[in-house]
Amino acid sequence: MRGGPSRGSAMIAIFQGRQRVDSIAGNDRGLAYGDGLFETLRAHRGTLPWWPAHWARLTRGAQRLRLPLPDPIQVRDEALALLDGGDGVIKLLLSRGSGGRGYAPPVDATPTWVLSRHPLPPPVPAAGLALRWCTTTLAIQPALAGLKHCNRLEQVLARGEWDDPLALDRDADEGLMRSGEGDVVCATSANLFANVGGRWRTPAVDRCGVAGVCRDWVLAALDADVGRLAVVEIESATAVFLCNAVRGILPVARLGTRHWSMDPEVVALQRRLATAHPAFVSAAPLFT
Repeated sequence: MRGGPSRGSAMIAIFQGRQRVDSIAGNDRGLAYGDGLFETLRAHRGTLPWWPAHWARLTRGAQRLRLPLPDPIQVRDEALALLDGGDGVIKLLLSRGSGGRGYAPPVDATPTWVLSRHPLPPPVPAAGLALRWCTTTLAIQPALAGLKHCNRLEQVLARGEWDDPLALDRDADEGLMRSGEGDVVCATSANLFANVGGRWRTPAVDRCGVAGVCRDWVLAALDADVGRLAVVEIESATAVFLCNAVRGILPVARLGTRHWSMDPEVVALQRRLATAHPAFVSAAPLFT
Protein backbone atom coordinates (compact mmCIF):
# COMPACT_ATOMS: atom_id res chain seq x y z
CA MET A 1 0.00 0.00 0.00
CA ARG A 2 1.46 3.36 -1.00
CA GLY A 3 0.77 6.83 0.25
CA GLY A 4 -0.25 9.80 -1.86
CA PRO A 5 2.16 12.04 -3.75
CA SER A 6 2.20 14.97 -1.34
CA ARG A 7 1.01 16.02 2.08
CA GLY A 8 -1.48 18.50 0.63
CA SER A 9 -3.13 16.20 -1.91
CA ALA A 10 -2.82 12.76 -0.33
CA MET A 11 -5.92 10.91 0.84
CA ILE A 12 -3.72 8.43 2.70
CA ALA A 13 -0.63 8.88 4.86
CA ILE A 14 1.58 6.08 6.24
CA PHE A 15 4.00 6.36 9.15
CA GLN A 16 6.50 4.22 11.02
CA GLY A 17 6.89 5.81 14.41
CA ARG A 18 7.26 9.53 13.71
CA GLN A 19 8.57 9.10 10.17
CA ARG A 20 6.33 9.28 7.12
CA VAL A 21 7.01 6.47 4.66
CA ASP A 22 5.87 5.57 1.15
CA SER A 23 4.46 2.11 1.85
CA ILE A 24 3.67 -0.50 4.47
CA ALA A 25 6.43 -3.05 4.99
CA GLY A 26 5.83 -6.54 3.64
CA ASN A 27 6.45 -8.04 7.08
CA ASP A 28 4.04 -5.73 8.89
CA ARG A 29 2.23 -7.64 11.63
CA GLY A 30 -1.03 -5.86 10.93
CA LEU A 31 -1.02 -7.36 7.43
CA ALA A 32 0.27 -10.76 8.55
CA TYR A 33 -1.82 -11.34 11.68
CA GLY A 34 -4.31 -8.52 12.11
CA ASP A 35 -2.07 -7.42 14.99
CA GLY A 36 -3.50 -3.97 15.45
CA LEU A 37 -6.45 -1.68 16.13
CA PHE A 38 -8.38 0.92 14.18
CA GLU A 39 -10.70 3.88 14.66
CA THR A 40 -13.13 5.53 12.25
CA LEU A 41 -13.94 9.15 13.03
CA ARG A 42 -16.64 11.41 11.60
CA ALA A 43 -15.18 14.78 10.66
CA HIS A 44 -16.95 18.13 10.60
CA ARG A 45 -15.58 21.10 8.66
CA GLY A 46 -12.01 20.02 9.14
CA THR A 47 -12.39 19.10 12.81
CA LEU A 48 -12.73 15.80 14.70
CA PRO A 49 -15.31 16.50 17.44
CA TRP A 50 -14.98 13.09 19.13
CA TRP A 51 -11.20 12.85 18.86
CA PRO A 52 -10.66 12.56 22.67
CA ALA A 53 -13.08 9.64 22.96
CA HIS A 54 -11.56 7.80 19.99
CA TRP A 55 -8.00 8.28 21.22
CA ALA A 56 -9.02 7.12 24.70
CA ARG A 57 -10.48 3.93 23.27
CA LEU A 58 -7.41 3.35 21.10
CA THR A 59 -5.22 3.82 24.17
CA ARG A 60 -7.23 1.29 26.19
CA GLY A 61 -7.04 -1.22 23.37
CA ALA A 62 -3.30 -0.67 22.94
CA GLN A 63 -2.77 -1.29 26.64
CA ARG A 64 -4.65 -4.58 26.47
CA LEU A 65 -2.78 -5.75 23.38
CA ARG A 66 0.53 -4.23 24.56
CA LEU A 67 0.84 -2.21 21.38
CA PRO A 68 3.12 0.82 21.20
CA LEU A 69 1.31 4.08 20.49
CA PRO A 70 2.44 6.94 18.26
CA ASP A 71 2.43 10.53 19.44
CA PRO A 72 -1.24 11.61 19.74
CA ILE A 73 -0.47 15.22 18.83
CA GLN A 74 1.26 14.17 15.60
CA VAL A 75 -1.57 11.76 14.72
CA ARG A 76 -4.23 14.41 15.24
CA ASP A 77 -2.30 17.06 13.32
CA GLU A 78 -1.77 14.70 10.38
CA ALA A 79 -5.45 13.76 10.39
CA LEU A 80 -6.49 17.41 10.29
CA ALA A 81 -4.05 18.01 7.44
CA LEU A 82 -5.75 15.23 5.46
CA LEU A 83 -9.13 16.84 6.06
CA ASP A 84 -7.89 20.23 4.84
CA GLY A 85 -10.97 21.94 6.28
CA GLY A 86 -13.47 19.50 4.76
CA ASP A 87 -15.93 16.84 5.88
CA GLY A 88 -15.61 13.09 5.56
CA VAL A 89 -14.47 10.07 7.52
CA ILE A 90 -10.96 9.58 8.88
CA LYS A 91 -9.74 6.04 9.45
CA LEU A 92 -6.79 5.52 11.75
CA LEU A 93 -5.17 2.09 11.61
CA LEU A 94 -2.51 1.17 14.17
CA SER A 95 -0.29 -1.88 13.65
CA ARG A 96 2.38 -3.26 15.95
CA GLY A 97 4.73 -2.72 13.02
CA SER A 98 7.29 -4.91 11.33
CA GLY A 99 8.28 -8.31 12.71
CA GLY A 100 9.69 -11.61 11.62
CA ARG A 101 7.73 -14.70 10.71
CA GLY A 102 5.98 -16.25 13.72
CA TYR A 103 3.44 -15.10 16.24
CA ALA A 104 5.81 -13.87 18.97
CA PRO A 105 5.65 -10.05 18.99
CA PRO A 106 8.94 -8.13 18.74
CA VAL A 107 10.18 -6.73 22.03
CA ASP A 108 10.97 -3.23 20.74
CA ALA A 109 8.28 -2.68 18.13
CA THR A 110 7.94 0.57 16.18
CA PRO A 111 4.26 1.09 15.39
CA THR A 112 2.99 1.53 11.87
CA TRP A 113 0.02 3.84 11.60
CA VAL A 114 -2.05 4.78 8.61
CA LEU A 115 -4.46 7.66 8.16
CA SER A 116 -6.95 7.71 5.29
CA ARG A 117 -9.76 10.05 4.36
CA HIS A 118 -13.03 8.71 2.94
CA PRO A 119 -16.33 10.17 1.67
CA LEU A 120 -19.33 10.47 3.95
CA PRO A 121 -21.65 7.44 4.01
CA PRO A 122 -25.06 7.63 2.32
CA PRO A 123 -27.89 9.17 4.35
CA VAL A 124 -30.10 7.00 6.49
CA PRO A 125 -33.35 6.00 4.74
CA ALA A 126 -36.12 8.35 5.88
CA ALA A 127 -38.30 5.44 7.00
CA GLY A 128 -35.48 3.75 8.94
CA LEU A 129 -33.23 0.76 8.31
CA ALA A 130 -34.24 -2.70 7.14
CA LEU A 131 -32.35 -5.42 9.03
CA ARG A 132 -31.82 -9.14 8.62
CA TRP A 133 -30.36 -11.87 10.80
CA CYS A 134 -26.87 -13.03 9.84
CA THR A 135 -26.00 -16.72 10.00
CA THR A 136 -22.32 -15.99 10.63
CA THR A 137 -21.77 -15.86 14.38
CA LEU A 138 -19.20 -14.14 16.56
CA ALA A 139 -16.68 -16.27 18.42
CA ILE A 140 -16.56 -15.79 22.18
CA GLN A 141 -13.13 -14.47 23.15
CA PRO A 142 -13.04 -12.30 26.29
CA ALA A 143 -9.38 -11.36 25.70
CA LEU A 144 -10.42 -9.43 22.57
CA ALA A 145 -13.99 -8.51 23.51
CA GLY A 146 -14.84 -4.85 23.18
CA LEU A 147 -11.75 -4.02 21.13
CA LYS A 148 -11.88 -2.57 17.64
CA HIS A 149 -9.08 -4.87 16.53
CA CYS A 150 -8.04 -5.52 12.94
CA ASN A 151 -9.38 -9.07 12.64
CA ARG A 152 -12.85 -8.44 11.18
CA LEU A 153 -13.28 -11.62 9.13
CA GLU A 154 -16.49 -12.53 10.94
CA GLN A 155 -18.00 -9.19 9.93
CA VAL A 156 -16.69 -9.59 6.37
CA LEU A 157 -18.41 -12.97 6.06
CA ALA A 158 -21.60 -11.67 7.64
CA ARG A 159 -21.75 -8.60 5.41
CA GLY A 160 -21.34 -10.75 2.33
CA GLU A 161 -24.37 -12.89 3.16
CA TRP A 162 -27.02 -10.63 1.62
CA ASP A 163 -24.95 -9.96 -1.49
CA ASP A 164 -25.44 -13.61 -2.45
CA PRO A 165 -27.82 -13.74 -5.45
CA LEU A 166 -29.78 -16.51 -3.70
CA ALA A 167 -30.04 -14.70 -0.37
CA LEU A 168 -33.32 -13.56 1.11
CA ASP A 169 -33.64 -9.94 2.29
CA ARG A 170 -31.13 -8.72 -0.27
CA ASP A 171 -32.59 -5.24 0.25
CA ALA A 172 -31.40 -5.19 3.87
CA ASP A 173 -29.37 -2.20 5.00
CA GLU A 174 -27.65 -4.06 7.84
CA GLY A 175 -27.48 -7.45 9.54
CA LEU A 176 -27.66 -8.45 13.19
CA MET A 177 -25.07 -10.87 14.55
CA ARG A 178 -25.27 -13.34 17.41
CA SER A 179 -22.59 -15.04 19.44
CA GLY A 180 -21.88 -18.73 19.03
CA GLU A 181 -24.21 -19.29 22.00
CA GLY A 182 -27.09 -17.48 20.32
CA ASP A 183 -27.35 -14.20 22.23
CA VAL A 184 -27.64 -11.03 20.16
CA VAL A 185 -24.45 -8.93 20.07
CA CYS A 186 -24.50 -6.20 17.42
CA ALA A 187 -24.92 -5.32 13.78
CA THR A 188 -22.05 -5.95 11.38
CA SER A 189 -20.83 -2.36 11.77
CA ALA A 190 -22.91 -0.82 14.55
CA ASN A 191 -24.06 -1.32 18.10
CA LEU A 192 -27.66 -2.21 18.92
CA PHE A 193 -30.20 -0.78 21.35
CA ALA A 194 -33.72 -2.09 21.96
CA ASN A 195 -36.59 -0.94 24.14
CA VAL A 196 -37.55 -4.09 26.04
CA GLY A 197 -40.22 -3.91 28.74
CA GLY A 198 -40.03 -0.13 28.87
CA ARG A 199 -36.24 0.01 29.36
CA TRP A 200 -33.56 0.67 26.78
CA ARG A 201 -31.10 -2.21 26.68
CA THR A 202 -27.92 -2.97 24.75
CA PRO A 203 -25.95 -6.23 24.53
CA ALA A 204 -22.91 -6.69 26.74
CA VAL A 205 -19.60 -6.78 24.86
CA ASP A 206 -17.56 -8.58 27.51
CA ARG A 207 -17.29 -11.80 25.47
CA CYS A 208 -17.38 -10.51 21.89
CA GLY A 209 -18.37 -7.41 19.98
CA VAL A 210 -17.05 -3.84 19.95
CA ALA A 211 -17.52 -1.18 22.63
CA GLY A 212 -18.40 1.67 20.28
CA VAL A 213 -17.68 5.34 20.94
CA CYS A 214 -21.25 6.29 19.99
CA ARG A 215 -22.50 3.39 22.11
CA ASP A 216 -20.79 4.95 25.13
CA TRP A 217 -22.52 8.27 24.42
CA VAL A 218 -25.93 6.59 24.08
CA LEU A 219 -25.44 4.58 27.27
CA ALA A 220 -24.96 7.79 29.22
CA ALA A 221 -27.74 9.66 27.39
CA LEU A 222 -30.36 6.97 27.98
CA ASP A 223 -29.06 5.43 31.21
CA ALA A 224 -29.52 2.16 29.34
CA ASP A 225 -29.12 -1.34 30.77
CA VAL A 226 -26.32 -3.65 29.59
CA GLY A 227 -26.72 -7.42 29.52
CA ARG A 228 -27.50 -10.48 27.46
CA LEU A 229 -30.28 -10.11 24.89
CA ALA A 230 -32.12 -12.95 23.18
CA VAL A 231 -33.49 -12.97 19.64
CA VAL A 232 -37.07 -13.02 20.91
CA GLU A 233 -36.43 -9.88 22.98
CA ILE A 234 -35.23 -7.96 19.93
CA GLU A 235 -38.10 -9.16 17.77
CA SER A 236 -40.66 -8.22 20.45
CA ALA A 237 -39.09 -4.86 21.37
CA THR A 238 -41.19 -1.71 21.11
CA ALA A 239 -38.35 0.15 19.31
CA VAL A 240 -34.89 -0.68 17.98
CA PHE A 241 -32.02 1.47 16.72
CA LEU A 242 -28.39 1.09 15.74
CA CYS A 243 -25.57 3.53 16.36
CA ASN A 244 -21.99 4.12 15.36
CA ALA A 245 -19.58 7.05 15.40
CA VAL A 246 -19.73 7.59 11.63
CA ARG A 247 -23.48 7.45 10.97
CA GLY A 248 -24.89 8.38 14.38
CA ILE A 249 -28.32 7.15 15.53
CA LEU A 250 -29.97 4.84 12.98
CA PRO A 251 -33.67 4.07 13.56
CA VAL A 252 -34.78 0.57 12.57
CA ALA A 253 -38.00 0.13 10.60
CA ARG A 254 -37.93 -3.58 9.83
CA LEU A 255 -36.30 -6.83 10.95
CA GLY A 256 -37.50 -9.70 8.79
CA THR A 257 -41.28 -9.58 9.08
CA ARG A 258 -41.28 -7.35 12.17
CA HIS A 259 -42.00 -3.66 11.52
CA TRP A 260 -41.62 -0.56 13.69
CA SER A 261 -42.87 2.98 13.22
CA MET A 262 -40.61 5.95 13.99
CA ASP A 263 -40.19 6.13 17.77
CA PRO A 264 -40.40 9.65 19.32
CA GLU A 265 -37.71 8.80 21.87
CA VAL A 266 -35.30 7.80 19.12
CA VAL A 267 -36.08 11.04 17.26
CA ALA A 268 -35.35 13.00 20.44
CA LEU A 269 -32.09 11.09 20.87
CA GLN A 270 -31.03 12.01 17.33
CA ARG A 271 -31.56 15.66 18.20
CA ARG A 272 -29.53 15.30 21.38
CA LEU A 273 -26.71 13.69 19.42
CA ALA A 274 -26.72 16.64 17.03
CA THR A 275 -25.88 18.92 19.97
CA ALA A 276 -23.01 16.63 21.01
CA HIS A 277 -21.50 16.17 17.52
CA PRO A 278 -22.22 18.89 14.93
CA ALA A 279 -21.73 16.54 11.98
CA PHE A 280 -25.02 14.85 12.88
CA VAL A 281 -27.14 18.01 12.75
CA SER A 282 -28.23 17.21 9.18
CA ALA A 283 -29.25 13.69 10.27
CA ALA A 284 -31.55 14.95 13.00
CA PRO A 285 -35.17 14.83 11.75
CA LEU A 286 -37.13 18.05 11.52
CA PHE A 287 -40.55 16.54 12.07
CA THR A 288 -42.21 16.08 15.46
